[in-house]
Amino acid sequence: MAELTPLKDVVSRFGLDARKALGQHFLLDETVCARIARLPGDLAGRHVLEVGPGPGGLTRALLAAPIAHLTAVELDQRALAALAELDEAYPGRLTVLRQDAMKFDGTTLPAPRQVVANLPYNVGTPLLIGWLREAGSWERMTLMFQEEVALRIVAPPRTEHYGRLAVLAQWVAHCSIGIRLPPGAFRPPPKVHSAVVIVTPHAEQPEPALFRAMERVTAAAFGQRRKMLRGSLKSLGAAEALLAQCGIAGERRAEELTVAEFDSLAKAVHARLDDGGGPIQDAPE
Repeated sequence: MAELTPLKDVVSRFGLDARKALGQHFLLDETVCARIARLPGDLAGRHVLEVGPGPGGLTRALLAAPIAHLTAVELDQRALAALAELDEAYPGRLTVLRQDAMKFDGTTLPAPRQVVANLPYNVGTPLLIGWLREAGSWERMTLMFQEEVALRIVAPPRTEHYGRLAVLAQWVAHCSIGIRLPPGAFRPPPKVHSAVVIVTPHAEQPEPALFRAMERVTAAAFGQRRKMLRGSLKSLGAAEALLAQCGIAGERRAEELTVAEFDSLAKAVHARLDDGGGPIQDAPE
């Protein structure tokens, strides 16, 4: 393999100044990139999706692992030329697509498949929710977020960060923080710390209609989180009866409920659909 251009030189050579509009903060420390690439465990034979590779720091670390193939989705035209050097250095192991990651269907990649990415800050959460909807299609997701978002994913009930994102994520996967990084690890340094979350989907996954029911329940419950559940769940219809059916007191608030209790509520709402009780619409992001 030919010697690669140092990452700092890649940024300079291709004019890859990070752009706020694209949520870019580049990770150029190759030691840190290697640590992140080890977090998913053994990647031998895996087809890996990376979103927002930028100058390719994490891309290099992933290609150094025994993966079957890496697909990198990048919207920034400037980065494509920088990544071309990696394509030449690792022939047949890298596919770079200039595409909006929000519109890319990663389940088209061969299995077993994983996501490993330093996600652009401005689309990290909606990307995660999209992957959670099809969590059974992924072996694991190793994802960099702003630390506050990472804490919202792994938070337990009755804590400051517990909310809709925690329930959705922990309902379908085991979630943990693998590494925390200070602003100085990035160029340019963001104003906040970052963290990598390891999301390992459960063996059993809800069907799409049940996931939509959970989205609707959590949107209602946390949309008015200061209200008691008997009030915040009114939009679902017959909130008191719904709560009684699940053995949940109407005086409780959303942040007090466990993921298992939200599971009961989602299943009850889903059953209404099966009984002809009206369509369940997608909840807003």
